[in-house]
Amino acid sequence: MSGIKLSNAVRKAICGFAYVVVIVGFAGLSEAQPCASEQHPIFRVSVNRELAGEPLSGRLVIMMSNQLGPKDELAPSFGPAARSVWLAAKEVYGLSADKPVDLDPDELAFPDPFCKAPAGNYKIRAVLNLKHNFAYHYGPAEGDLVSAITDQDFNPTATGTISLTLVDRKPEAPLQLPAHSQLLDFVSPSLSSFWGRPIHMRGVILLPPGYSAGKDHYPTVYMTHGYGGDMSYLALRSGKIDSLMQDKKIPEMIWVMLLEASPTGTHEFADSVNNGPWGTALTTELIPHLEKNYRMDAKASGRFLTGHSSGGWAAMWIQVSHPEFFGGTWPTAPDPVDFRSFTGVDLTKRPLANFYQHADGTPSMFIRMGDKDTESLQDLAQQERVMGEYSGQLASFEWVFSPRGKDGRPMPLFDRETGKIDADVAEYWEKHYDVATLVRENWPKIGPLLNGKIHLTVGTADTFHLDEPAHLLEQTIKDLGGKASFTYAPGHSHFDLYQAGLTEQIAKEMYAIARPQGGK
Repeated sequence: MSGIKLSNAVRKAICGFAYVVVIVGFAGLSEAQPCASEQHPIFRVSVNRELAGEPLSGRLVIMMSNQLGPKDELAPSFGPAARSVWLAAKEVYGLSADKPVDLDPDELAFPDPFCKAPAGNYKIRAVLNLKHNFAYHYGPAEGDLVSAITDQDFNPTATGTISLTLVDRKPEAPLQLPAHSQLLDFVSPSLSSFWGRPIHMRGVILLPPGYSAGKDHYPTVYMTHGYGGDMSYLALRSGKIDSLMQDKKIPEMIWVMLLEASPTGTHEFADSVNNGPWGTALTTELIPHLEKNYRMDAKASGRFLTGHSSGGWAAMWIQVSHPEFFGGTWPTAPDPVDFRSFTGVDLTKRPLANFYQHADGTPSMFIRMGDKDTESLQDLAQQERVMGEYSGQLASFEWVFSPRGKDGRPMPLFDRETGKIDADVAEYWEKHYDVATLVRENWPKIGPLLNGKIHLTVGTADTFHLDEPAHLLEQTIKDLGGKASFTYAPGHSHFDLYQAGLTEQIAKEMYAIARPQGGK
């Protein structure tokens, strides 16, 4: 989790297709209902000739909002502001300067058909999302075609068209890497075999300040990002870690910042029937390759894992599924590590609850701000359905955890209309990817290899309720007689967990294991 953001800064801190998207923002109703009148506006989207050398295909998204804010900003939101941005979308094919596309905003929209929007003045923008990753970035991605953000009057019962023109392409963000870093680009044999084409494992390798001047070997930290993260985020984190080593606030180690973003969301370095053998590729291909080419401690006591949110889940999963290979994991606010509370839904209980509501009829909530729940799982699912079938948070989970369906795609965990959970899919999730189940069923074998290696930190006010599954896993390990460290930071949310020097603490704890006598 953690990619959905309150601002561009928060977005970056979390962490072969074409798509056109138009988005509209505003406060709406909870369920889509038929409109009283069939009269309503249609959006007509065209593209400047210089941007369309050939016909374009993708997902067309319209965004609309009547909320205050900077005139040059318009993007979907989450939490209390999720319903403040109206979204409508469709797949389009063959868009060109001579062939505009019409989009009916009552056919597929969030939070409701646009006929439910109050008449008034709105900021409106169209986006052609070319890689089906609009949901992952919660807005236009690099290379997408966008219209200007315009202020227009919108009358939900008026006839006619609202014309928008795609006039610009979102530029690629330049990477700013620290001096001691190198880009990682490794072609995985096993992943390439799975997909039938070259698959690259990418990231940033950050070397310690003294690396070039000496011959010492170093402990290595493998860190990955949360949902929404990208290479820009890894470059930013590399710069911060480099500064801490330069200022001698943390010991010198090699940091490998691993990209886990993919066209389907985040693959989380789990072996998956849908995404491929990412965990196997990491441990049997990439890490051996790195240890041959860099002065790394090529042993378990010198290999460490950490990550935040979805990256935290990856750091936990890699450790428990390869307990002998790594010397410890420091996940922070990991995605659900016990599926008895998967964002508040128990996927192990039979009969299963509805994904959208509890047995008493109250909604299952996804987001909380402070002590108040502000967004439901139903709103998240229906917002993502408009933004696209690929790369949304819930779809990303299915690409990692689900069995493959007869159509060759991941089987949905739940029905997007009704919230009904597929019991067979839920059982597959639990059997193959629930950390607590893996630990419980394999403790005699993996327990001795895991004891003392788990160091989990989460805030007691985590934005996504991720403290709840952490408590359940902690109790499971205690009941098994195991040893693990679970820290619950009082009052901290998903987004402020690192403000009290957590990076420094984690780095020092890792180094103490690799160098128990304090030597190099």
